[in-house]
Amino acid sequence: MTSTPLGDTEVRGFRAGDGPSLVEAWGRSAPADPVTADRFRSLVLLDANFDPEGLRVAVAGDGRIAGAAYAVRRLTPLYGTDAEPRQGWIPFFFVDPAARGHGLGRLLLTEALDWLRAHGRTRVDFSSYTPNYLLPGLDAGTYPEAAKLLDSLDFRTLYEAAAMDRSLVGYRLPEAVTRRRDELMAQGYRFKTPADDDLVELIALARDHFTPDWARAIRECLVSGTPPDRIVVVREPAGSLVGWAMHGAYESAQERFGPFGVLARMRGTGLGKVLLHLVLARMRAHGAHGAWFLWTGERSPAGHLYRTAGFTTTRVFRVLRRETDR
Repeated sequence: MTSTPLGDTEVRGFRAGDGPSLVEAWGRSAPADPVTADRFRSLVLLDANFDPEGLRVAVAGDGRIAGAAYAVRRLTPLYGTDAEPRQGWIPFFFVDPAARGHGLGRLLLTEALDWLRAHGRTRVDFSSYTPNYLLPGLDAGTYPEAAKLLDSLDFRTLYEAAAMDRSLVGYRLPEAVTRRRDELMAQGYRFKTPADDDLVELIALARDHFTPDWARAIRECLVSGTPPDRIVVVREPAGSLVGWAMHGAYESAQERFGPFGVLARMRGTGLGKVLLHLVLARMRAHGAHGAWFLWTGERSPAGHLYRTAGFTTTRVFRVLRRETDR
């Protein structure tokens, strides 16, 4: 794409040397969700699907970065051979407060959407890009101006994702959970840290019954050095692995809980509640003062389970989508 002027501001693709200034501008623009240079490098620049032209950067006449909008499409399939040829994402955009009110945010987003359209992407989601989303969607309460802008560009809410937190100060395994664990173990269920040989089955369980992105997260965190004791798995009496819970899978954040899953046929047995609390107990033993995650359905069975375990909703994100014919 060519560059586009707006007054004395030029919008162009990302170039070497933009990174430090872009991270600083991000912090000024979204102080509730700043990013470090390390995270920007890992989640954006080193992403397998990163294309510099998709990261539209607004540069003011004095050389300062005034804003950016990031568009991405799959060059490498998340799993198998499906590159999702119609699908694109906008994981983030921002405009420096000093540059707002002149149409720069609209120009940045329009250029990002045009870039995706030029690559055949007619369905665009904000901002639920896997594997490297920064936030699940739009926190309209924190960013009302962004909500209005996205709405004016025909983005519509697909669903909402709730982020939840729980203090672990003074946490102890509830007696009811201990009793249920003991009852399940008496029936032949086994809760354990996975051995190396268990990991193959764990990754297959996450991939085939939940989402390939969870399988990727588990594999990559273990390869990068996350200890297996961050994971608790459970086997049913017949021997099959039917669920797991963990922490520290994403960006080595010890206090970040998940991913977490129990086979649908095993739900209602209390396995999920036991797994959740066993991992919370391990987190506390590792010195964590809290547990948090970014994404669940607030009214889903999982959301109910988290609330009964002491989690409360701290943010709500709208996962948005825009679709065009061509």
